[in-house]
Amino acid sequence: MSDETPSAVADTLGPPIRGDAGAHAGGDITSTGGTPGGREAEGLAFARQMWADDEASRALGMEAVVIETDHAVVRMRVRDDMVNGHAITHGGYVFTLADSCFALACNSQGRLTVAAGADIAFTAPSRLGDVLVADARVRTAYGRSGLTDVTVRREADGQVIAEFRGRSRSLT
Repeated sequence: MSDETPSAVADTLGPPIRGDAGAHAGGDITSTGGTPGGREAEGLAFARQMWADDEASRALGMEAVVIETDHAVVRMRVRDDMVNGHAITHGGYVFTLADSCFALACNSQGRLTVAAGADIAFTAPSRLGDVLVADARVRTAYGRSGLTDVTVRREADGQVIAEFRGRSRSLT
């Protein structure tokens, strides 16, 4: 098991992928894509606060890189406590990364939204030290329900590690 804390691992990830939205779980996050106004700004503030309160993502060293309306990017370095007996990343951690990114994208409209279900297809393994990048986009929202797709890639070479589809339900 690593002696590094989650935040120490996250500090070694390097610069954000895009824009100036890089922050660890619980940190300050600035959305990209200009200055949103009114309802959009409220939605993004809601998502940023949800992220700030997300102890699970923080404990895993996740970093929110982009938070925009209906879109989010989150990254995580694979630590030694995330690797299974086959010397690859345990699928539960890949799923959790995708799920955390899904939550940011779904909540960016400012409505309290939770997962109603999700499916994941693992397409390639990742290993200790890999930086995984999840990119979530809300595909459709209908009534209080929605569908969001998340692609998880290995940052070093862009290899797709998993494809996740989340079904969401707004509670407000």
